[in-house]
Amino acid sequence: MKYPGFILSHILPSKDDVCRFTDELTRYLFHVTNHVDNFLAHHGEQQRHMQQKLSELIQSVDLSLVLDHNNIVFEYFSELEAIKDLLLEDAQLIMDFDPAASSVEEVILSYPGFSAIMVHRLAHPLYLAKVPLLPRMMSEWAHSKTGIDIHPGAVIGCPFFIDHGTGVVIGETAIIGNGVKIYQGVTLGAMAVRKEDAKSKRHPTIEDNVIIYAGSTILGGNTIIGRESIIGGNTWITKSIPPFSMVYHKNQTVVNDRRDFEEPINFII
Repeated sequence: MKYPGFILSHILPSKDDVCRFTDELTRYLFHVTNHVDNFLAHHGEQQRHMQQKLSELIQSVDLSLVLDHNNIVFEYFSELEAIKDLLLEDAQLIMDFDPAASSVEEVILSYPGFSAIMVHRLAHPLYLAKVPLLPRMMSEWAHSKTGIDIHPGAVIGCPFFIDHGTGVVIGETAIIGNGVKIYQGVTLGAMAVRKEDAKSKRHPTIEDNVIIYAGSTILGGNTIIGRESIIGGNTWITKSIPPFSMVYHKNQTVVNDRRDFEEPINFII
């Protein structure tokens, strides 16, 4: 019997399995409970469950690559405490700079920007370990939940702040320094989409303490935004910017009295 369309040549995990694992992993990292004793017992049991699940997922996506599943799982879980420390710094930065944030707990439990950063910090070590598919599937789960698209290969310093976040795109080879703040609709992208450039640095470098306001687009692997710079909203940048720069788009807004305005305006949808 011939099957139409594309047929996978390997038994792979379902998207539901990866999504469930990612969700459980985030809740494992920031577990909410009122009972400390129960938490300690449950946490140890949950860790063993998560380790087993990750081992199974890695083996299911091992497309004939030589992977030491046990070592990867051991190294991954040994990094989780350090990852949690980074995330607490991220949450504190959001708390310090967002006047709408009332507590670090609120940031951790409800902010989409923090959720996207958290999943990225959890997916990035698997990307570095060259685990196929899993880190990308994890990042796409976060993308579907938050509207924020961060490739697991991006290198992101700490602390990092994404405010609102809808429409943010951060490409695979982007490098982001410490203390960077990004607002909604920002793209850190490539100048062109060519398969032959897959192994090259295609996305920009953002140095420490840069602020990038809403709607800005920064493109190119050789583009460096110097430290302490401020990038205003709706700017388009394809060349490097020196440190301590202020970059903004200057437009003209005309206000007329509509009662004296005779020029016809056609609105076409």
